[in-house]
Amino acid sequence: MRGTLSFWQRVSIIGASRASLSPPTAGKLSVFLRRQSTRDSSSMDLSHMRKKYKGDEECFEESELTSLDPIKQFGTWFDEATKCPEIGEANAMCIATATKDGRPSARMVLLKGYNDNGFRFFTNYESRKGRELESNPHACLVFYWEPLNRQIRIEGEVERIPYQSSCEYFHSRPKSSQIGAVVSRQSMPVPNRAFLREKNAELEEKYKDTQVPMPDYWGGYVVKPHLIEFWQGQTNRLHDRIVFTKVATDAELGEHQRSGESCWAYQRLSP
Repeated sequence: MRGTLSFWQRVSIIGASRASLSPPTAGKLSVFLRRQSTRDSSSMDLSHMRKKYKGDEECFEESELTSLDPIKQFGTWFDEATKCPEIGEANAMCIATATKDGRPSARMVLLKGYNDNGFRFFTNYESRKGRELESNPHACLVFYWEPLNRQIRIEGEVERIPYQSSCEYFHSRPKSSQIGAVVSRQSMPVPNRAFLREKNAELEEKYKDTQVPMPDYWGGYVVKPHLIEFWQGQTNRLHDRIVFTKVATDAELGEHQRSGESCWAYQRLSP
């Protein structure tokens, strides 16, 4: 009989009599349940997890592009995301980098500005992403706004922004954030959290009445895009994908490509 029951069915049966167990026995049962849950979850079937996106009547057609300049189109979608009450941080984005030999890594950061030149963010230059960008100055950004069933993917070369621009932004941050940036040698091992607390307390006292100097290992980057893709989910999985790529002014367009603005061309991709 036991072999035919799922883990959670067994939990229900055991749980009914658990209240009558002695504390030592109940403790052993808790350990068993935790181990069993971990064991079961390592092979969990998630194929049933599925949600509806937009219907075909809400599809994203080329005629609905507000601009044939993808930076301006980004601005339209970004504004809609910032106005959506279900989206806490519309400027949160995943940035993927890679080592020189192609080993990737990814993490979430915050977009801190954009214009025709590119998309800006700030970080520790000695962090893993900083070291990877130093040896391989290319990155991919992804914004995912789940309540809107939309994502934007941006690929491009990465450059450090001017020192003065980084300095101005650094000193616009709350003082506690400035001190945190000095304390954290990002991605480097530390003995424990108490070590960070002590360093933070030392610097709070040191800079109590003075300006916090921006460390030379901290600053901004700009991702200069050569590809921007706009994705909108469809319940039937025929998702909308419209991708803009930078092209030379005299370049011949590829099959299904159309001319955009400012040296951009666009086309629809199969989902």
